[in-house]
Amino acid sequence: MQSFSEIIRNRHGERLDYAFHPTQGEARGLVILGHGVTGNKDRPLLIALAEALEASGFSVLRFSFSGNGLSEGHFVDSCITKEVEDLGSILDALGRQTVTYMGHSMGAAVGVLRAAMDPRIGALVSLAGMVDTAGFASREFGDQIPDQGCMWEKSDCPLSSRYMNDLTAIGSVASHASSIKIPWLLVHGTEDDVVPLEDSLTMEPLAKLVAEIHAISGADHVFDGAATGQMCLAVTEWMARKVAP
Repeated sequence: MQSFSEIIRNRHGERLDYAFHPTQGEARGLVILGHGVTGNKDRPLLIALAEALEASGFSVLRFSFSGNGLSEGHFVDSCITKEVEDLGSILDALGRQTVTYMGHSMGAAVGVLRAAMDPRIGALVSLAGMVDTAGFASREFGDQIPDQGCMWEKSDCPLSSRYMNDLTAIGSVASHASSIKIPWLLVHGTEDDVVPLEDSLTMEPLAKLVAEIHAISGADHVFDGAATGQMCLAVTEWMARKVAP
C-alpha cells in the first residue's frame, strides 16, 4: 500500500486520528500500531518502531484510539472493549485481507482479543503486553475511587468506572491465547514496573505453537533509552523471519 488518506470513523461516528508511513517500492506487508492507556499514536516508541518497520519495507499505520490523542470521543469512555471495536473499524477502512497488528501495553490486550476473532490479523506483536487486566486495575488504581480521581495524577486522564469495570470483567486475556493461531511475538522488559514480565511469560505455554518471547534485559515499560533500538531490532528481525521472509 503506497498511500492512504481516508477518514476513519468508529461505529460511534468518532474520527480516529492516524499517521500513515508508506514504504519505498512494493511493501512487504502492512502493520498497524496501537498504543497503551493514557497514550496516543505519537508515543516515542511507536514512532521509532514505525520508522524501523518502514525502513525494513513495511507500510505502517499508527493510530490513536477514540478519546485519546487527537481522535474524537471522550477519554472517560475509553476501555479495552471499545478499543477492540476501534481496531475493527481501522481494519474495515483499510479493506485488507491480512495485516500485522502491534500493540503496546493495554493496546496489546486489545490485539489479543481482536486477533482471537478476526482473521484479518495475520500476525501479532505484543509490546509489554497487559494480560492480567483485573490485576492491573487493582495494582495501579485499587486505592482510588472511580469517577473521582485520575490515572497516575494526569488531570486529562480521569479514572472512570467504565474503564475499571471493563478491566475487571475481562479479568485476563490469557483465556484467549489458545485461539491465537498466527505468528505471535511478545517483547517485554525485565524491569517493567507497570506490566510485569510475568504477564508475557504466562502467554507462551498457552500458545506454545505460535508464541515467541523476547525479553530485553533492563528495559522499562516504554522501552526507554537504548531499549528502544533493541525493541525495534527484535521486531524487525522477527518480521523478516515470520511475516515476510
